[in-house]
Amino acid sequence: MPLWAQLHDDLTRRLAAGAFDAAFPGEMDLVAEYEVSRHTVREALRRLRDVGVLDSTRGRATQVRKDIEQPLGTLYSLFREVEAQGMVQASVVKAQRMDRDPRIAGLLELTPEADLFLLERLRLADDEPLAYDRIWLAADLGRPLLQADFGRTALYDELASRTGARLTDGTERISAVIATDHEHDMLDLPPGVACLRVERLGRLAGRPVEYRVTLVRGDRYTVVTDWSSRGYQVSASPGGA
Repeated sequence: MPLWAQLHDDLTRRLAAGAFDAAFPGEMDLVAEYEVSRHTVREALRRLRDVGVLDSTRGRATQVRKDIEQPLGTLYSLFREVEAQGMVQASVVKAQRMDRDPRIAGLLELTPEADLFLLERLRLADDEPLAYDRIWLAADLGRPLLQADFGRTALYDELASRTGARLTDGTERISAVIATDHEHDMLDLPPGVACLRVERLGRLAGRPVEYRVTLVRGDRYTVVTDWSSRGYQVSASPGGA
């Protein structure tokens, strides 16, 4: 095997064993440790980045991509899960206003001309695009959120603190989709990477009050099921590796 392939295999083995959970070594550290050329190291690291094991951007140290598990069947907060993994969560707010949409109003069992609160945002994890959210809320719950700063806060936390409301149940559908050109650019998708579309209808004591569509990068989000003799549990986690 070529040297880069041998290095690639050994790094893969060490990654699986959790050897680099604290920090991943720099290129020159690997050159010294394995006594190979910098070209060999770069080729091995390139292959690991291509399959989504490593993250690296200009000006930042290479990092091991962290998985964030999402248990389905619960009121899931992407904000909270990203923060729990030690990554910095941030959002770029594209829209935060009252709006009207007869189709969405119908899903929320409202009249076609009903006012709705719209929140549209690009979700980031450690400054890298992760998801694109569009959320509509019934006006009585949404209006108090017009002045909230959603750049660094969670929707459900703001909803609870400003209105006292906490969603009780809902329905969620997940499907694989190809992003539009605009969505592809916004999420900075690598070539050939599709997305998962997460559609949620949230309810408050049986009343539909929230409709959201979240588009998540397919290389950072996977659906996983655990099964046993008692049945199975479904979960999802960013981190295609």
